[in-house]
Amino acid sequence: MKLILMLQESKRRLTVDELAEEFGVTRRTIFRDFNVLSEINVPVTWDKYSGYGVMEGYKVPPLMFTSKELATIMVGLNFVKSQVDSSMVEDARGVELKIKNTIPNELKSFMESLSKHTVVDPFLHFGAEKTDGGNWYLISSAISQKKKISFRYTAKSDGNKTDREIEPYLLVFYRDHWNVIGFSKKREAIRNFVLDRMENVKILDEEFTASEEINAEALIFGSNEMGHEIEVHVQESADRAFTANLPTKIIKKSAVKNKIIKVSFRFENLDYINEWLLQFGDKIKILSPKKLIDKRQDLLKKMLDPS
Repeated sequence: MKLILMLQESKRRLTVDELAEEFGVTRRTIFRDFNVLSEINVPVTWDKYSGYGVMEGYKVPPLMFTSKELATIMVGLNFVKSQVDSSMVEDARGVELKIKNTIPNELKSFMESLSKHTVVDPFLHFGAEKTDGGNWYLISSAISQKKKISFRYTAKSDGNKTDREIEPYLLVFYRDHWNVIGFSKKREAIRNFVLDRMENVKILDEEFTASEEINAEALIFGSNEMGHEIEVHVQESADRAFTANLPTKIIKKSAVKNKIIKVSFRFENLDYINEWLLQFGDKIKILSPKKLIDKRQDLLKKMLDPS
């Protein structure tokens, strides 16, 4: 299938050497594959100077999935169906229905079984109330067209609503919510906006040109580059979950004593990281800065205050 699609989509003919390198196989394997394609009546064409192609106008059926490919699609759809954004959930169900109506019966029953017996992020899937807000499809369309967007944004701190205009660069999923990262006209800087706090999203006619190639990693972690340097001790049993979910890059990591790891990183928002670290309980010990230690003590006092 991949070989057919490559030949079909390429704007030029491809040589056996190019195909062998692409798939990491020998020339002999590619020749054998071409023999198989001929046996199933795929109209492969050949030119001794430029290589192989397929007859113009030939198209493969749009949906020819193996069971493994279908399983991969279902994992992705189940992830989308677990989202708190109700529009994303409905869109995922629509995609699932379309696929189900176009595949063979034996794959259809396999797909239905996967849908019922595969759950991605059960806490979101079963526990979170579905909400509306921040049209992710409209924002993704604006990103692809490199057009600015406008919207009304509700601040988390005081609930105030303000009109915003940004150049949207990137959509990012953070554990339980989606963000769009872009250049804010109001702040003259890169900012993050939570989708479910965005209303009346509109694509503007005005296009934008990014000053340089969009670097997803730099956009996601850039706000923390000049933040506070934080050092913590992490128990070995919590290291995997800590490293996988830490919302910034690790600067340094080293074993300091039996089953204790010292980790250094930077983060701008101390209140957020203080609450985030709390999920690990006594498996994390904050070493510095003192300001973060003080915030931890204040937070624990509030949590234990009987009033």
